[in-house]
Amino acid sequence: MSSTLTPVRSKRSALTKGQLPAFAPYVVLALALIVGAAILALIGFNVFGWGIVSAILFAAGLVGWSAAVEGSRKAKDKLATCLVVGSFLIALLPLFSVIWTVLVNGVPGLIAPGFLTSSMNGVTGAYDNKAVEDGAPVVGGIYHALMGTIQITLVATVISVPVGLLTAIYLVEYGNDGRLARAITFFVDVMTGIPSIVAGLFAAAFFFAVVGPGTKTGAVAAVALSVLMIPVVVRSSEEMLKIVPNELREAAYALGVRKWRTILKVVIPTAISGIASGITLAIARVIGETAPILVTAGFATSINNNVFGGWMASLPTFIYTQILNPTSPANPDPSSQRAWGAALVLIILVMVLNLGARLIARIFAPKTGR
Repeated sequence: MSSTLTPVRSKRSALTKGQLPAFAPYVVLALALIVGAAILALIGFNVFGWGIVSAILFAAGLVGWSAAVEGSRKAKDKLATCLVVGSFLIALLPLFSVIWTVLVNGVPGLIAPGFLTSSMNGVTGAYDNKAVEDGAPVVGGIYHALMGTIQITLVATVISVPVGLLTAIYLVEYGNDGRLARAITFFVDVMTGIPSIVAGLFAAAFFFAVVGPGTKTGAVAAVALSVLMIPVVVRSSEEMLKIVPNELREAAYALGVRKWRTILKVVIPTAISGIASGITLAIARVIGETAPILVTAGFATSINNNVFGGWMASLPTFIYTQILNPTSPANPDPSSQRAWGAALVLIILVMVLNLGARLIARIFAPKTGR
């Protein structure tokens, strides 16, 4: 029995010779955390510095141990792995920092009575002074700004989606890389990079020339946002239409189906998953824009359900005004609480839209099974 096991044991030792044990990264990590904490204790401890120093010590220790045991080739591989993972974690730090900060500061505002169901109409500094001095609940909410954001974004989507989708169809199906198609592609690329304030100024100047000076409505803001949305819709829809196999088009043409009907019944249904996802992401991209809304929709403290008349509030402008001009300059904490609560709601809206894009992409994706 022992003679049978001996070759197996020797074979295993030969296979594992020159390799770090499986627990090596954990040992190096524990030592790096301990040594990093000791170093930071001498120069002034903080969590961020501890993480940086520990990461450097971990990478140096693991790579050095690997070089001593496994050789330079394996050590270089582990160095590259440490750099990639470290870069990924560094990229996540701002995200987690923003989410944590907004949650800590925004939850008290979000759970305040009437925050989602009331507006700022009639709310004065006296209410904020009373909330600070007497401990009364903070009054005033974001209902008017939330409804304004939804209405402005909805109108912008109605404007942008047909224009962007039809432009993408022309570029892919009819443009044939002609002069006009190349010009459209160039201007779409230029529009993708324009600052948002320029889009707001364009919409304000356009309505100034058509309607009259000083025109600030939700519709003007929707036009400004559509300038930002259209290039995103065009580029995303164009890429989705390009990946539709030409064999599907040729099969439809072989059956005598006209081109417009082939596009409507074959091409678009095949690419609808990516198109819908791109449209949803375009909405998420503009829903938090502040500069165009400031120029085109103005400020409002009451509910305005008429997109085509009167100033209209939105969540970004609500946050801006609450921080820049507190309701009570002597006691700005209630205004800051409202602003953080509105920021949390805005992040939730963007997150829901991104999750909706993934859900839409999954629902409308072509079925690959039999």
